Amino acid sequence: MSGGFLKNFRVPHVFTLLTFIIFLTSVATYLIPSGSYERKEQTFKAGTKTVVVPGTYAGVEKHYSVRGVLIGDEESQAGAASPISVLGFLTAIPRGLEKSSDIVFFIFVLGGVFGILQSSGMIPAIVRRLLEQFGHSAPLLTIIIMLTLAVGGSTLGMGEEFIPLVPVFLIISQRLGYDRIYGLALVLLAAEMGFAAATTNPFTVQIAQNISGVPLGSGMGLRIVFFVCAMAFTLVHVLRYGARIKRDPTASLLYGDTAEVEVADLDEHDLTGGHVLTLVSCLVIFAGILVGSQKLGWFLPEMAGGFLLMAFAAVIFCRMRVGDATKSFVRGMEEMVVAAMVVGFARGIEVVADDAEILDSVIFAAASLLEHVPTVVSAVGMLVFQSTLNFFIPSGSGQAVVTMPVMAPLADVLGITRQTAVLAFQFGDGLSNTIIPTSGILMAMLSLAKIPYGTWVRFFLPLFLQLFGLAAAFLVVAVMIGYA
Repeated sequence: MSGGFLKNFRVPHVFTLLTFIIFLTSVATYLIPSGSYERKEQTFKAGTKTVVVPGTYAGVEKHYSVRGVLIGDEESQAGAASPISVLGFLTAIPRGLEKSSDIVFFIFVLGGVFGILQSSGMIPAIVRRLLEQFGHSAPLLTIIIMLTLAVGGSTLGMGEEFIPLVPVFLIISQRLGYDRIYGLALVLLAAEMGFAAATTNPFTVQIAQNISGVPLGSGMGLRIVFFVCAMAFTLVHVLRYGARIKRDPTASLLYGDTAEVEVADLDEHDLTGGHVLTLVSCLVIFAGILVGSQKLGWFLPEMAGGFLLMAFAAVIFCRMRVGDATKSFVRGMEEMVVAAMVVGFARGIEVVADDAEILDSVIFAAASLLEHVPTVVSAVGMLVFQSTLNFFIPSGSGQAVVTMPVMAPLADVLGITRQTAVLAFQFGDGLSNTIIPTSGILMAMLSLAKIPYGTWVRFFLPLFLQLFGLAAAFLVVAVMIGYA
């Protein structure tokens, strides 16, 4: 994969790329039929969601006019759908930012908190101590880090929470003698592989099981086996890449890259009693956040409040001046600007598709197609469909509430278990998050690591194809054993 097309593959800046995708989606609204399902409110652990009602799809006539092409013509369309106007295209990004404001501001808060933790010296001191203990065995440290983060992604659906940690793992990678791609893989691939395996992920598998009428937590065995297999594939890929770099630095996909990422000087930081107290406080607070999100229905505002409490603990135990802490908080937020804005830009694609009412038509067409293929093929087809739809709805919970009310009853018609349909959803959603350019977490982390999207594709595509094949194989097994 180091030669040919991928070697010369160049992708524009993330904002340019996402804006172009929004434009293409806007054009597609003139070509794809409009239609919609009826919807209803349903409550889950992750909050109240609006889900579609199966069997209620109806086509919607499109309304065309000169006014509609330029600024929209909602007043005269009288119940008809309208393709996206020029004004609709121009406002898609601001409205995408508005619709994803909770995540955008959550990322800003996380950036500010980690800015304080960084300035307190706690993070550099811990990284230094970690490297002193395990730096002699880079593969062992890689395995420990990735398995730890993967468990967080698999059990608690952690993703955005890891974004501010990217610079930390870039430091670790640098000290171990690797490049920025290796450092990003430590956090991104670990979190997303865990997210895809979704043993107890409340934002994907639990919502999907709830909608499908499948007992919560059921089918755990097969998902755990997939977690182990997926992590094995991932660790082998990352470690082999690292070994190539150690043998020949020119083998790095970033060889000759002049981008620089500011990293802390670890030698200046010793682990103090204040750092230890801050670390213990952060762990206790984080445990409280996890309990609250699982048992009390806490979501982003409550989680952000918990992270702010971590910042207060650092200021107190590390005896930081309030003025210095404030500057660190602002600097940390500034470093998250691109990462946070990417989420809003990506949401603009969903805004366009929703406005023109084409998403439900795509779902209905896919479901209709799957009805006419063999059972095993239909299960793998669900995987392909969910992966493709994730391009337009990169939110796991958002995709679950839109597709599972249709896919669960479809599974009954196809003669496969609803648990298998849930499995296809979680694989399709989780795996594609690591490669689609509309994934806010992926593009945010790439921007922090200053890694071009095309370079990431060259690194990850071989592994993605292996993991996709692995997921398809697990779905075949699920069909054969009547996975329930």
